[in-house]
Parts: sequence; structure tokens; C-alpha cells
Amino acid sequence: MTVGDRVKLPLAFDVSRMQAEIRALPLHEFIHYSVLPLTTPKPKPKSSEPVDDYADGSWANWLDTSLLEACPYLTSIVRDFRSKTDVTLVRLLRLAPGGVVAEHTDPTLGLEQERSVIRLTIPIVGNDGATMFVNDEPVPMQAGECWYLRFSDPHRVVNESDMERINMSIDMIPNDWVRSMIEEAANGA
Repeated sequence: MTVGDRVKLPLAFDVSRMQAEIRALPLHEFIHYSVLPLTTPKPKPKSSEPVDDYADGSWANWLDTSLLEACPYLTSIVRDFRSKTDVTLVRLLRLAPGGVVAEHTDPTLGLEQERSVIRLTIPIVGNDGATMFVNDEPVPMQAGECWYLRFSDPHRVVNESDMERINMSIDMIPNDWVRSMIEEAANGA
């Protein structure tokens, strides 16, 4: 299946509820570009495969952190995805005003990759000056939307504003439900 490097999914989330919950978290732990993990890995017993890519979450059982448990709405979003597919790493990603995430690739984060995990991105706090680029093209993400981006392609983030940008990222092992949702959204169904 080829769907392109970006797909806005037919999912929407309550921005005010997400923003209220993250305001209650210890955001002082964020510095420039930083991460608050909402799930944490518990390696599977006697895993036969070595962990060579942290993004490939199949090597672990994923447990909620106390930060996620403190956010009932964010927890409900994660649980809804878990009811349909295997969710691995869930994080809040913050980019400070003026911050830049240099261009890079995440080799296993694309539907076309063997043993792939995909990452869905839900902007929570953003503005027109905070831009994600995939293959040098801006992605017009708005707060509360949900996007599949092929992060195995070159991507970067620039925050040219005086406000922080915070996204929730949800990594999952793609199954038929995930693939169908992305393919249908890509084809305008």
C-alpha cells in the first residue's frame, strides 16, 4: 500500500480538554525540545530478538506512566486506539519558541517498512509559526487533528513563533484497521 508521506485522518479530539490536562502536568521538565513519556516499555520475558530499534515497539509490553494516568482524556484516546491495535510508545513532544528539530529520518516509522511501527501525531498546542516539514513540504496540522506522517522520510520541525508547540505522538503496530483508515483517508473516502 502506498499512501504518500502525509494523511490527515478522519479523527478529531477535544483541544480544550487536552490542553487543560497538559497544563496540570510537570511541564517544567520540558527543556527546548523535550519529551514526557506517557507509556514506558516493560521488555517481554525471554525475548528472542535483540532490541536494535527503540521505535520498533514489538519487543516490549507497554505500561502507562503516572503522567498518562493523571490525564483521563488523554488516557481515553490511548485506550480507544488500544482497543483496535497494539499501541507502543506514547509521548508528549514539546518544542520551545524558536526551537528547531533538525532534519532526520526514523527508518522504521513508515507503513511500507518491514516490521514497521507507525506514529500518529495529534497537535495539542500550536500556532502558524510552528511547522512540521516532511520531504521539505510543510504539513498544515491544526490542534485536535490526527495525522499519519511517513517519518521514514526526511522530516524536521521549526518553531518560529514565541509560543511552545506540543504534540501527542502515538506509536502503534499497524494492523488491517490502521492500514484501512489511513488508505481510505488518503483516497478521500
